[in-house]
Amino acid sequence: MELMTKKSFKQTEVGLIPEDWKLKTLGDVGDVQMCKRIFSYQTSKRGDVPFFKIGTFGKEPDAFIDWDLYQEFRKKYSFPKKGYLLISASGTIGRTVEYLGEDAYYQDSNIIWIDNDEKLISNKYLNYTLKVIKYNTEGSTIKRLYNSIIKSSKFVIPPTLTEQKAIATALSDVDALISSLEQTITKKKSIKQGAMQQLLTPPHKGGKRLPGFEGEWVERPFTDMIWFQEGPGLRKWQFTSKGIKVINITNLVNGYLDLEKTQRHISWDEFNKMYKHFEVDEGDIVVASSGNSYCKTSVVRKQDLPLVMNTSVIRFKPLKNLNYNLLLILLKSDLFKDQIDLLITGGAQPNFGPVHLPKVFFTLPESMKEQNAIGQILSDMDAAITQLETKKEKYQAIKQGMMQELLTGKTRLI
Repeated sequence: MELMTKKSFKQTEVGLIPEDWKLKTLGDVGDVQMCKRIFSYQTSKRGDVPFFKIGTFGKEPDAFIDWDLYQEFRKKYSFPKKGYLLISASGTIGRTVEYLGEDAYYQDSNIIWIDNDEKLISNKYLNYTLKVIKYNTEGSTIKRLYNSIIKSSKFVIPPTLTEQKAIATALSDVDALISSLEQTITKKKSIKQGAMQQLLTPPHKGGKRLPGFEGEWVERPFTDMIWFQEGPGLRKWQFTSKGIKVINITNLVNGYLDLEKTQRHISWDEFNKMYKHFEVDEGDIVVASSGNSYCKTSVVRKQDLPLVMNTSVIRFKPLKNLNYNLLLILLKSDLFKDQIDLLITGGAQPNFGPVHLPKVFFTLPESMKEQNAIGQILSDMDAAITQLETKKEKYQAIKQGMMQELLTGKTRLI
C-alpha cells in the first residue's frame, strides 16, 4: 500500500481527495431506472417468480407474479442487468442489494438502480460507494430518494478502473470472511438448538440423557429454583450526570452489558438512602422485562460495577438446586420465552414481572452433577458462538475502517 501525503491531496466539496481522483455525481454514472409497476391483482401468495416490495427488499418475498407476465415485462420494460445494485428509494433509504441474475421482480419506483455501462465506475466499486454516499438532502430528513436527489449526490473515484477493482476486491475479501463467519455462526446455533432440545427434554419424554446418570427429573416452578429482583421505578427527575450508573434495557447487548454511553446515574446519597438493596452483583443475570427487547439476557461483569437496578429489568441468581450455567441457558432459551409469551400483558408494549414468574415451570434432573454436566456442555457451545460473533464484529469494524481509508484515497492500493 502507498500512503498518501498532504501534498498529494486537493480540496473539494466533499473534503480532501488525492490529486488524481475525480469528484462525480451519480447522475454522471447513468440514468435512474426502475421496473414497470406491478398491481396487487397481478400478484399472489404463491407463484412462479418472487416479487419484492420495499418491505421485503433484501429479505424473503411474500408475493409472486406469473411467469408469462414476468417474461413479458422483462422484454418490454427496463430491467436490471446482472451485477447491478438495486437501491431502496423509500423505507430504509439507500439500502443496496446486488442483483445476481436470478428470476425476480421489483416494486416500481421504490426499488431503483442506476444504468451503469462501467466506463466511469465498476459496479463492484459502486456497490461500496453507495454504502457510504451522503445523499444531497440539503439538511432535511428525507422519506424518499427522488431521482433529482440521487443524480446530484456526489462521490469520489480513482482515475482508473484497475484501481477501483483493486479497492472493491480488498473490501469484498473482508465481506467474504464476514459471510463465512455468519454461516458458521448459523450452523453452530442450529447445532446448539438441537443439543438443547435433546438435553433439556426429560428422558421419559424422549430426551437424550448423558451417559452415567440416573435419577428422577422433576417439574418445579421456576421460582423454587431462583432468587430474583425487579428494578425500582426510578423517575426522570432522579437521574443525574454523575453518581452510580443506572442499568437500562438498551445496555443489554450481545449477552453482556454495554455501559460506555450510559448517561443515567443517581446520586450516591440517594442510592445509599433508598436503593442500596438494588445494587447489582458480579455474575447477576439480568433480563429485559418490557418493550420489544423483552427476554433479552445479559451477564454482569466486574467491569460493569458499581451499578444499580432500574425498572423493566429483572436480575436472577440460582438457588442451590439449580446450576448457574443452566439458569443462563434457560433464560436465553425458547423454553422460557415461549412460556412468557403466553403470560405477558400489553400489546404494543409487552411486559412481564414477578407475578408471571411463579407460573413458569421447568423439568430438570434432581442430580446437581447431571445439571452441571448439561450446563457445561451448553455453556461451552454458547461460548464458542459468542467468540465467533465477537470475531465477526471485529471484521465488521475493520471493514468500516478500510472503507473510510480506501474510498477516500487516504490509502492507495496501487
